[in-house]
Amino acid sequence: MTPSSAPPPDDLRRYPPSATPEEIVGANDLLWLEIRWRDRQVFLESRGYLLRPRLRPGWIPSWLTNGKRFYMCEDGIWSPARDHLIDATRISDGKLVYIKRVTTGDPESTIALSLSSETLRLDPINHAVPILDHFHDPEEQDVSYIVMPFLRLMNQPTFQYVGEVLDFGEQILEGLVFLHEHGVAHRDCSLANLMMDGTAMYPQGHHPIHQSELPDLSADAPFHPRLFVGVRYYYVDFGISSTTPPGAPSLVVGTLGRDQEVPELSDDVPYDPFKVDIFTIGNVFRREFDDKYSNLGFLEPFIKSMTTRDPAARPSAKKMLKKWRQMRRQTTALRRHWRLAKRKETIAWTAVASGLHLIVSPRDDAAAASAAYIDRGTMSLERQLSPVAWPKSGSAAEKNKTAFVLFVIMAQKSTTDIDGEVPSAQHGARAAFYVPFATQ
Repeated sequence: MTPSSAPPPDDLRRYPPSATPEEIVGANDLLWLEIRWRDRQVFLESRGYLLRPRLRPGWIPSWLTNGKRFYMCEDGIWSPARDHLIDATRISDGKLVYIKRVTTGDPESTIALSLSSETLRLDPINHAVPILDHFHDPEEQDVSYIVMPFLRLMNQPTFQYVGEVLDFGEQILEGLVFLHEHGVAHRDCSLANLMMDGTAMYPQGHHPIHQSELPDLSADAPFHPRLFVGVRYYYVDFGISSTTPPGAPSLVVGTLGRDQEVPELSDDVPYDPFKVDIFTIGNVFRREFDDKYSNLGFLEPFIKSMTTRDPAARPSAKKMLKKWRQMRRQTTALRRHWRLAKRKETIAWTAVASGLHLIVSPRDDAAAASAAYIDRGTMSLERQLSPVAWPKSGSAAEKNKTAFVLFVIMAQKSTTDIDGEVPSAQHGARAAFYVPFATQ
């Protein structure tokens, strides 16, 4: 078969596990959006970047010779539906990067390059995505490429600890202060444009598309919680950003942006884009954290002030950062290590799971595996524990006794993998679960 130049129908992007290569029209073809990248592979390699095997000239699908189903092969993974961005490996050190196709001299790349200058890159509060390389297309003069670190969405994997939210908020606010001090209003500070470098979380790496799996897709990729290894968050995509020279008016018009809840957006009435950034970050705090977790009450005053309908009443990024740092300093170490409690959880489950997180603290690889294992089994174990009644009334002693019973049941169940396997990190952990209660 020869690659088709037209976009395939949506139902050709994914197939059921029962499908065979013969049953799939175009299974051995590149997607239309991949062809252009394949045609630039030799050039990109000359610049020091290697695309995945399926995007290299002369590619022959591995499943034609290895006897595997195509969806079990690394080169059987389609590229995401975005023709302007591709993952690659930097040949010099083997690190994953993103290569983005941009229009030469467009506002997005101009802003990104200016914020990534040698001087500004040294500023510790600069959270604009670093531009590692920049070069022109050899055939199309109006096309250029910018190379960035490989980043993942800020909430993948999900947050686990209160301290991780505190760190995220401080980094994002200090990054906003940096942008605003340099006259840049992002104007689209939504979830999709707040990303993180999670390299430290994945000691064995991960696949660039199936990011929860190892690079060779042989197993799930083990990872450490953010709280114990540290990650860095970045602002990306300055496509609708605006710049304001010192002393110049900052008002703009336009309704573009993923967050359409911003009340002042208008194509006719000018508004302050810096106040839009404040609102959208406040909305991220609300949607991604306060709406999902019940033990993040410290976010509420920030959300209230940042998302007020009157732009003039919203505080500046610098004021928000100062208040956030004060609040973070006043947060105890115990609270920073407290597990995030989902709002849909029962009180009993919150008590059990939170206790486990405090005991199985990921200070090493084995403990990290245990903590991640506990998270994966949360919903299944909660269903198993549901017959144990949580007393709606009675003395504190009765409630504590019930909590202890739940905790013991959880400890016993947690030593057996719900998928039928017993992770090595769980061996010997059972006794640790009992210690805090047995000694009180």
